[in-house]
Amino acid sequence: MKADITTISRDSHEITFHPKKGKTEFWALLTSDRHHDNAHTDWDMERRHLQEAKERGAVVCDFGDLFCAMQGKYDPRSDVSQCRPEHQQGRYLDSLVETAYDFYKPYADNIFFLSPGNHEMSITKRHETDLTERLAERLGRSSAGTPVVGSYSGYLRFNIPRSSGSKVSGNGRNVRGNILLFYHHGYGGGGPVTRGVIQTNRMAVYLPDPDLVVTGHTHDSWVVPVGRSRITRSGKTYIDRQVHVKIPGYKDEYTGGDGWHHHRGGPPKVQGAFWLRMYRSTKKISGKESDAIEFEILEAR
Repeated sequence: MKADITTISRDSHEITFHPKKGKTEFWALLTSDRHHDNAHTDWDMERRHLQEAKERGAVVCDFGDLFCAMQGKYDPRSDVSQCRPEHQQGRYLDSLVETAYDFYKPYADNIFFLSPGNHEMSITKRHETDLTERLAERLGRSSAGTPVVGSYSGYLRFNIPRSSGSKVSGNGRNVRGNILLFYHHGYGGGGPVTRGVIQTNRMAVYLPDPDLVVTGHTHDSWVVPVGRSRITRSGKTYIDRQVHVKIPGYKDEYTGGDGWHHHRGGPPKVQGAFWLRMYRSTKKISGKESDAIEFEILEAR
């Protein structure tokens, strides 16, 4: 994998792929809510997905709550039973960063983007240290500039090189040569019935530009495409889609039958992440063949 990332602003970044000749497929692993240091997080699943990312040459983008960080001395939610033994040595916050570094180091070349969630923001507020930045520093800034730390919400643009000599029509959004993703760690409780899907209608109104809208936080898992009627500057109409993705995470809150999740009546939730597969294809637009950039979302289990 050859790619680099450019920081436009704190909440806007671009990842550009530099593929070998003939390569038409590009991958990104989209993750959130790893809660890596929690005793109930599935490390085997994390490793499996990261190894697959390495084999595919995928970039890894994480959108917050990589750390759980709830078992510190001054956290009212602190519960030692939720804490791994290696984090009970009296240097709680330091040990979180150190053990996360040891775990993610073999995959550092693939980890391109990290952004904080409400758990990291809580630590910054209470203890004035940024766990996301500390982990990025430990992993080291590579020649590609990775990993980069973003904001709680923002934009990621994936730039995909076009085929040599191809002509790109302006009639469809997916022929621009890039995929625009809006991320937000997430908010609210999801909801026992809607699982937060109702938010797609609200977000689609104030986010007219992205091809993808990615959120986490509620540990739900779904993909909802929203159809949109569009018109070009020349007056030609077309229909495109904006895909909304809710990333579940790697923490199992249900097994065991006794805990805060059960006390509040929380249901079991799936664990995992999503793959973003981007690829070049040729499609006819207004009767002319154009080099198009397509994408699909695949479940990572």
